[in-house]
Amino acid sequence: MRTNFEETYAQWLAAQIEAEDGVRRLELLKRGLGHGTIEFLRRVWYPAVGNLDDLHAEWEVRDYHGGYRYIDLAYRPGGAKGAIEIQGYGSHARDLDTRRFKDLCWRHGLLGLDGWTLLPVAYLSICEERERCQQLVLAFVGRFLSFDLMADGLGWLEEETLRYARRRLVPFGAGELASHLRVTDRHARAILQKLAARKLITAVNDKQRYRTYRLAAASQVFGGTDGGQGSKKD
Repeated sequence: MRTNFEETYAQWLAAQIEAEDGVRRLELLKRGLGHGTIEFLRRVWYPAVGNLDDLHAEWEVRDYHGGYRYIDLAYRPGGAKGAIEIQGYGSHARDLDTRRFKDLCWRHGLLGLDGWTLLPVAYLSICEERERCQQLVLAFVGRFLSFDLMADGLGWLEEETLRYARRRLVPFGAGELASHLRVTDRHARAILQKLAARKLITAVNDKQRYRTYRLAAASQVFGGTDGGQGSKKD
C-alpha cells in the first residue's frame, strides 16, 4: 500500500540521519532540508516517481581544493551520479553578486568534470510549472535506470516504448515511435493505444490523427517501495 508523502519523507530522512556517520552531513540533515528541496520532493519528485528511493539529501562531495560541498539531492541508483540542485529565486538570481555567480559556475563545472549529471531546478518552476518539472524528472531518472518494468503482459516492443518515453523530454507521436522501433506507423499507434489503455502513457492532445503521448507520471511504471537509503562518500 502506497503511503502518503509526509510519512514517506519522515521515514526517508530519519533513515539517512540514522545511517550517517559524517559530522558535517549529519548536522545538515538534523537541521532539516530547505523549503525549496522539500517542495520539490512533495510537488514534483514524489508524484512523478512514487517513492524517494536512491535519493540522498545534502550529499557530501570533495572539491578540487580539498573542501567540502553539498548537493541538495543526489540520485544514486547503482552508484550513478545524478545531482539535483534547487535554485531559489532570491539567492540565485535576484541577489546574486559576482562572487557568488562565479562560485556557482565553478560548482556546476566541477560536478560535471567529476561525472555528475546535473539537474538544476528553479523554485519558481516547482511552484508554477509542476507538471513540466515532473516530466523533466522522468527523463532525468530514465538516464540512469535500465529498469525491470512492473507491468505484466508486455512484449518487448511495448517495453521499449516505455523506455523511449522515459527518455523523452517532450511528447512524441506514432511516427517518431515507428522510426525508433522500425515498425509501421499503424503498428506504433496500436502499441501506444494499448499502453494508454493501461494508463502507462498519457495522450497529451485530443487530435485523433496527430495525437502525441508522454509517460504517465505515476508509480505504475516505476514501482518500488518507499524508504530511505544510507550514504557512501566518494
